Formats: sequence, C-alpha cells, structure tokens
Amino acid sequence: MSEQSQQRQVQANQQSKIHNRMRRVITLITVLGSIILGFVFFQEVLSSAALFILILIALVMAHEAGHFFTAKAFGVYVHEFGLGFPPRIGAFKYGETEYSLNWLPIGGFVRLEGEEQSAHPRSLSKRPRWQRLIILAAGAVVNLVLPIFLFAFALSFPHQVQVGRALISVVIPESPAAVAGLQEGDIIYTIAGRDTLNVAEASRYVRLNVGRTVDIRVRRSGEYITIPVEARRSPPEGQGPTGISIAPSVVAPDGLPFTETIAQPPWESIPNGFRQTWDTLILAQNEVRSWFGNGGGSGPQFAGPIGIGQTVGEVARSQEKASDAVSPLLELAALLSINLGILNLLPLPMLDGGRIFFLIVEVARGGKRIAPDKEAIVHMAGFILFIGLALVITFIDINRIINGESIFR
Repeated sequence: MSEQSQQRQVQANQQSKIHNRMRRVITLITVLGSIILGFVFFQEVLSSAALFILILIALVMAHEAGHFFTAKAFGVYVHEFGLGFPPRIGAFKYGETEYSLNWLPIGGFVRLEGEEQSAHPRSLSKRPRWQRLIILAAGAVVNLVLPIFLFAFALSFPHQVQVGRALISVVIPESPAAVAGLQEGDIIYTIAGRDTLNVAEASRYVRLNVGRTVDIRVRRSGEYITIPVEARRSPPEGQGPTGISIAPSVVAPDGLPFTETIAQPPWESIPNGFRQTWDTLILAQNEVRSWFGNGGGSGPQFAGPIGIGQTVGEVARSQEKASDAVSPLLELAALLSINLGILNLLPLPMLDGGRIFFLIVEVARGGKRIAPDKEAIVHMAGFILFIGLALVITFIDINRIINGESIFR
C-alpha cells in the first residue's frame, strides 16, 4: 500500500470514529433526558418511556436493516450490526459481520467499511454511485414502506370507530362553504368521491384536498346534492379550509357519539393501509405548504424524544382497556416511521439525506468527489446544530409536561 493510500485509510478511520462518537453523544443526551424526566414523573413517565423505547427501537432497527441488506446485496463489507448503542453487553460473529447488543436502548446502527473514504476494495466509497445511492436511501425507504403494514395491522386489530356521518352544524358567513351553498343541517356523504362515514373521515378528506375545489355530496331534505367547494390552504384562524363546523349526525342520550368495534380482513386492511400511508404523506405535504401560506398557517410544531414519549403514554392511557390501545399505538408507530423516513431524506448534514446530497454534488461535478475531510466538517457542523436544537426541544417538552399540558393542545 502506498503512503498516500495509508494516509487516506488513517483519515477514513478517524472520520469513522468521529461519526460513531456523534451517534453516542446523541444517544447519551436522549437517555439522560429520559432519566431526568423519569425521576420527575416516576411511574407514569417510565411506563410511557418503555413503550416509546420499544417503538423507537423497532423503527430504527427497520431503518438500519434497510442499509444492512442493501449493503450486503452489493458486496459492501459490513463490520457490525448493533442493537442499541455502546457500551456493549455482548456480541457474536456470523460470517464476516459482528452482531452486538448494547446497553443504551435507543435505536441501533450499521457500521460499513469506508462510509467516507477507504482503500478497501469492498468499501462503500468504492461502490458505483447508483449502488451508494440505494444503500444510503434504503433506510428511509423502509421507514416509508413499513407504515403500510403498520396501518394494515392497526385496521386488522379490533378497534373503536365512530358511527354516524358528519352533520354540518355551522356555516361561517362569506366562507367558501357559504358562497358555494352548503347549509346547516346538511349531512355529508362523500368528499372528492370518497365515502365519508364519520366526522374524522370528513375532516381528513377535506384536509387532503386543500388548495383545490372539492366536490362535497350532501343529503338535504331527503335529496342528494353535489356541491363544489373551495378548500383554502391558509384559512383565517378558527374557520377551517371550507368554513364549516361538523358534528356527528347521530349521538347517544348523553351527547357522545356512538362507536362500534371493527376489524378488517387482510384483503381490505392492506389496500387501506397503503391508502392511509399515501394520505399521510399528502397531509404532511399540505401541512408544510401551509407554513408558508398567507396567514392561517400555524407554523411547524416540534417534539423531541421526551415529547414523543409523552404522546405514546397519552395514547395508551386514553383507552379503557390495554387491548384497545394496540390499534392507536400501531397507527402512532406508522406516523413516527413516516416522520423518520422523511427526516432522513432531507438534505441535512449528518443524516442520510445529507450524504445523498454530497453524492448528487459528485454526479453534478462529473464524478469528482468532495474531499472526505471537508464533508466530515459539514457533518460535524450539522451535528453541533442538531444537538443544540435537541436540547432546546427537550427543555420545551419538559416545561410543557411540568405545566400539565398535552402535546395535542
């Protein structure tokens, strides 16, 4: 090996160590925050944290499995596949890869040869660009596909759904609904051609179509009427996209909506899981676009690991029986997986999307790579900013819980 190659190898090893230290620091901060919160709120928070950790580990390990299997498929040397982060509890070796179990139970990692630069013939840096792109994007792709099955399982498991179509209870004067001719007392049957069985579906289908005119089919005085209504992207506060308020058309004597327990068979739940995943991606896009609209946009709302743990606990405790929490927790896991997939595809330093961005720059430069040491500096700067943001969000999460507030308010 030439002296230049040896220098590159030493540099690659140093960058790999920095990358591993970055991961460990993130994990340490998360764990310390959870421990501090656990002492403050003891059993309630600890039970929420346990559920959150289980969900997070499953989602992150699925993400890392995407990197792992694509790297193996393209012949990249995989040093280690780890569950949790060091210090290590134990490990075993199967083939050329070491499989480890570690003490910090937040996520996991895959350690590939030459993530930045390496002279090893089977390093990631030696793979063709299209193979590197697939390996780098595989984790996020898994997180975007997994929700199809999580939603499907949620729909297949017995769960409560509201009974009773949506009744228009209020039409705001001069709103798109008023201009189009919707009236109080109209019962909504379809929105954009999709059957609307309850209030939740009516609200979701309208939000799926913001920024366009949507056909709403209602029953009025025994007749069915289809009325095109504009669904505003950035409505005035408190009005909603169309300017109506809705309520269940059928309620119990105590004023609460009726519910029933249903469970869909696989031939229904899987297609519906795909549709629900696609709907969620559209809702996420519409939410982001609303941030930059003219008024009405609420702006982005962030939650860190502690805030998400609080959400998991609230979802679990909102059900009368433990079995009733399975379906909503699966739905929450699907939403977190989608968020994790989208986040990792953003062109941010330190994330998969940041590495993909450098790969795109390499292609744009005719195959000339950015110097590994310069790329490492960019990822380190991103890491520092990430840690700062994580600390701020963690402080906000703790302050909200101390004040007895919910993340949903």
